[in-house]
Amino acid sequence: MLYTLLAPLGKTHLFFNLFTYISFRAAGAMVTALLIAFAVGPWIIGRLRALKVGQVIRSNGPASHQAKRGTPTMGGLIIITATVVPTLLWAPLDNRFIVVTVIAMLWTGAIGFVDDYLKVVEGRSRGLVAKWKLIAQILFGATLGIMLLVWPVVSPATVPAAGTTVPFFKYLVIVFVPILYVIFVTGVVTGFSNAVNLTDGLDGLATGLSIIAAAAFALFAYILGRVDATSYLNLFYLPGSGELAVFCAALMGGCLGFLWFNAPPARVFMGDTGSLAIGGSFGTVAILLKSEFLLVIIGGVFVAEAVSVMIQTGTYKYYKRSRGREFADSHRVFRMAPLHHHFEKLGWNEATIVVRFWILGIFCALVALATLKLR
Repeated sequence: MLYTLLAPLGKTHLFFNLFTYISFRAAGAMVTALLIAFAVGPWIIGRLRALKVGQVIRSNGPASHQAKRGTPTMGGLIIITATVVPTLLWAPLDNRFIVVTVIAMLWTGAIGFVDDYLKVVEGRSRGLVAKWKLIAQILFGATLGIMLLVWPVVSPATVPAAGTTVPFFKYLVIVFVPILYVIFVTGVVTGFSNAVNLTDGLDGLATGLSIIAAAAFALFAYILGRVDATSYLNLFYLPGSGELAVFCAALMGGCLGFLWFNAPPARVFMGDTGSLAIGGSFGTVAILLKSEFLLVIIGGVFVAEAVSVMIQTGTYKYYKRSRGREFADSHRVFRMAPLHHHFEKLGWNEATIVVRFWILGIFCALVALATLKLR
């Protein structure tokens, strides 16, 4: 909105020429998001407390978590508000990259909101039954995949609509047949939104990792949207994709503001409302940037958390079926899944786990950035 209103004034007033620069608007979006989070956070937390929207803690989890029972959840509303509003203020509203990503955040956030509502407000312990939540996520992924085939955000002459690039290789593109591309997109969005959801188990863990990932994607979006930078680095130029840096910067600011309230001891949890919205947004940004495989690197900690659950569940079911429940209970791969709970069971302090996982997140982001030159 600000871009649409003020950027044209740059032709006659030098100051307003700043609004034509993505870097300036990204910084503005980040600061605006941070201020909005600070402004709406206390009010939303207060309303959640008044409505008794408290976190449900599973009985078989770490004993230290029982003290968190009743802490307000659905705090993802803070992140969504503080991301969407600045994006609409600072980014051009006719940019397809922005439109698709904002819709993705709202759609996946709505799925999480319904799940949190049923689980906490309506008192249904299982929330939105896993089957129906997965169906809603698959529906979004399939819709996104089909839309990108019918309505490509970039010219097929740049990168095929059903194509994706591969890190560490210049100008290498994998092109899928349409049906496989839809399945691929669905898997990326669904898988990563659930990965962020599984990571959200300790105060500040998923929030801090999301800030790191958003910073990395903001840089990639900015570079891929510049013809000079892509030419120098031997990357595919994606016209208009630079505006995603504004969205990612807003997400950074929103998560930073939320971390103020989510830092140990947390005053509020993001819940599925926030984790699914963040994961869905990252998956969509990676798809739009034709960098789906890069998502695995940038979000390496999220992926590790999800894989730990898959390994734990798969081996348990195998042993239970082949050797019985007692054998399966005594031969778990991890003491508890997701991975952060395994380290809690080993006796690691919660704050230690969070900070060390943040460090691993920074390492993953640096490896991803290294792909810009290691090609």
